[in-house]
Amino acid sequence: MKFFIDTANIEQIKEAQALGVLDGVTTNPSLMAKEGIKGEENIFNHYKTICEIVDGDVSAEVISTDFEGMIREGEILAALHPQITVKVPMIKEGIKAIKYFSAKNIRTNCTLVFSPGQALLAAKAGATYVSPFIGRLDDIASDGVDLVYKIVQMYRFYGYETQVLAASIRHTQHIIQCVEVGADVITSPLSAIEGLLKHPLTDSGLKTFLSDYEKSQE
Repeated sequence: MKFFIDTANIEQIKEAQALGVLDGVTTNPSLMAKEGIKGEENIFNHYKTICEIVDGDVSAEVISTDFEGMIREGEILAALHPQITVKVPMIKEGIKAIKYFSAKNIRTNCTLVFSPGQALLAAKAGATYVSPFIGRLDDIASDGVDLVYKIVQMYRFYGYETQVLAASIRHTQHIIQCVEVGADVITSPLSAIEGLLKHPLTDSGLKTFLSDYEKSQE
């Protein structure tokens, strides 16, 4: 499984990269705004900075909702850096754009996916990644992880190469559940990834080992 971090915060990206397990980054306009990144030039420069930190794909989202606008924005974003993946919303015009980008060998991430049917259309259009939002489904009493499972099974059955990128991950348990259902990628806050490090038996065991070592030096 690939680990992406879902943020535009440079320090968190550096910290995740230093951990040695980071495979990429996903961002969106809301995350950019959260970091106070405003203006097209500043946003583009921020994407470039992120690409210089990580080794893998960096999702950069278009904000247009019409085909021509998506194509224009997507081509500009893809030209910023070879690691850029163009993030496109799951709407009719977005599917058209994904098909266009696929023919141009521009990687895409189809975002805001909430059903197997949407994921099927994204795969048929040639999306590199499809992003089911599991946390947002959980918020409305639906099963987000079950959606990931259904998409994974559908892609395997039909042989689609689109990778299932589980998004809107809220906590560490979401990551474990996505592992169990076979997601190709998860994107999450750094805190959820760091949560995988934690176990009370590790803490107590280390404490005992250090205590016994200290006693052996007396």
